[in-house]
Amino acid sequence: MLAKIAGWRYRSSPMDPSSNQTVSYNEKLLLSLTSLLKFCSFTNAVGMMRYGEYVDILGVSVDSFDPATNAAIGRGGDTDKNQHVNRMLKVRELCSNQGILFKMNTVVCSLNHDEDMNEHVSRLEPYRWKAFQCLILKGENAGGPNDINDARKLQISKDQFDAFIDRHSGQSMLIPEPNTVMQNSYLLLDEELRFLDCSENGKVPSQSILKVGVEQALSQAGFDDSMFLNRGGVFDWTRERSN
Repeated sequence: MLAKIAGWRYRSSPMDPSSNQTVSYNEKLLLSLTSLLKFCSFTNAVGMMRYGEYVDILGVSVDSFDPATNAAIGRGGDTDKNQHVNRMLKVRELCSNQGILFKMNTVVCSLNHDEDMNEHVSRLEPYRWKAFQCLILKGENAGGPNDINDARKLQISKDQFDAFIDRHSGQSMLIPEPNTVMQNSYLLLDEELRFLDCSENGKVPSQSILKVGVEQALSQAGFDDSMFLNRGGVFDWTRERSN
């Protein structure tokens, strides 16, 4: 209840829509929005039919429309059987049938920055399409001894990112987020409900909101609220409901 008391109106969950935990948690907090960030291969019609009424926005990670590129990125090991794009199209249809806003997220990296996605994006007509420049953070993906991954080979320059954005500038729903915009304009929580401060190119945890409350923990998050507003962080995300 700490988030609700602090006036939060948003909850983003990476959990599967077939999970009872997602729905019961949302009902308990009575928050205004539930946003699911999903890889479309894990979203199915049964889960959408059962829990779709609780979801306002569903975001799908789509880094490429080319099977070989998806396989290289890690979204399918066998390029002949890579069904990532087909599954995504099905998810788009499910969202439409349920009245759920459909959002696309693309991480622009060394493997896809030359790709032209206009044809497929126009077919999907996402409500929002966020294009992120691949971001490297110490302790996470910078290749250090304690890092989880090494994504340095996926890095691209700002010029390469801008070229991708220019190529898709005709897509009115496109929201470009280079590293300078993305790094400090998101609030990240870990499993201990600590904010992760990325302002120094790493992920430094705050004190837990369970121990010190939302406001004090938020002051340790390195959050740039002006950048959040400038990148369009506040937008019309509610769907119409019958009750």
